[in-house]
Amino acid sequence: MADLLARPCGGTVERLTRPARVYALLAWTWSRALAQYPASLALMTFGTALGAVAEIFAVFVVFRHAGALDGFSLAEGLLIASLANLMFAAADMLMGMVEGLGQHIRSGSLDVMLVRPVSPLVQIATDRFAVRRLGRVVPAAAVAGFALYHCDIDWTAGKVLMLPVLVVSGVAIAASVWTASGCLQFFVADAREAANSVTYGGHALTEYPLSIYGKGVVYAVTFAVPLAFVGWQPVLYLLDRPDPTGLPDLLRFAPPFVAVAACTAAALLWRLGLRHYRSTGS
Repeated sequence: MADLLARPCGGTVERLTRPARVYALLAWTWSRALAQYPASLALMTFGTALGAVAEIFAVFVVFRHAGALDGFSLAEGLLIASLANLMFAAADMLMGMVEGLGQHIRSGSLDVMLVRPVSPLVQIATDRFAVRRLGRVVPAAAVAGFALYHCDIDWTAGKVLMLPVLVVSGVAIAASVWTASGCLQFFVADAREAANSVTYGGHALTEYPLSIYGKGVVYAVTFAVPLAFVGWQPVLYLLDRPDPTGLPDLLRFAPPFVAVAACTAAALLWRLGLRHYRSTGS
């Protein structure tokens, strides 16, 4: 890893891929460290998986009791919830540690990161990288596969090719929201709770059909914080359902473009936060 960190940047491709390669090396280093205690890692992963199963089971209970929510069946409700859980869990595993930015600022450890030859965002995102968070990803993926099988979906070549694009786009959008909300701590040191209300609160919001909420909420999570493109719009595309909220059907094809815009906005906010940062003064 030291060779990679010290190696000068070569061509354009190497410069563009270097952050991803460094991220993978740092995450692997933390993973190997945690693997030295296999029993503890297994128990924590199992506990995390139980939490993810409990969240999806709660959605199952609601739909089982109600029969349907705004015209969405149990299988369709599970698809919405599982896709939202899958994308948020993957984003949490990849970028969730950015929510601890305020602690790095207060302790001064961000200053140390800034003088290393690695992006501070990569360092923060991989800090104490937790493999146990796969315990949230795997159950969500399994339930999503189950729901996709039981939903009445007309599988075309376009949908088969589009499904992984929608998943990757949803993960990118959720990760950008995590990063952008974490950047609030550059400007307000104790903004972690406010950031969590956007990330974890948004996650809970997207577990159910957005049409059950008021139009104000729907517009907010579509045009302000684009959480509607994490699970809701992709499910409408897969099911060939018109949007019950009255928004244009073209929005279901927007997740890849929204992902690019969201990642760009998060990157700009991160750069703005770094320029605003003036060290701890200690």
